Amino acid sequence: MKKTLANPVKMIELGAPRLIRSDAELERYTETLFELTALAKPNAAETDAINLLSLLVETYEAKRFPIEASSPIEVLRFLMEQNGLQQRDLIGDLGSESNVSLILKGKRNLTVQHIQRLSRRFGVPVSVFMESRAEAA
Repeated sequence: MKKTLANPVKMIELGAPRLIRSDAELERYTETLFELTALAKPNAAETDAINLLSLLVETYEAKRFPIEASSPIEVLRFLMEQNGLQQRDLIGDLGSESNVSLILKGKRNLTVQHIQRLSRRFGVPVSVFMESRAEAA
């Protein structure tokens, strides 16, 4: 490995991928990434390039286009909308219709059991339905 990184400055000068600094670079990296991910059977080097470019694109986008954290109820409402669900459709996951209503209005918290059921139903990590400590404070 040491030999590979013996002269990283020279590697960058020769065109090796580096941190993205502009939207134009983002576009070029994204185009290249799409080309690589379209390959039917990428080899080891192509897979490494996909992983590296994905990391660089994600890093730039996270800084350039930050996404605000959503509350568990906002996530639940979004998932309901995306799946064409009404409040009554969640009775099996959250209990009675009044309980579903109270949860969606923010007047009652989701329990551990609710979170587990919703996670299974929508195929998402349980963490999307949990309040962060910063939000709760």
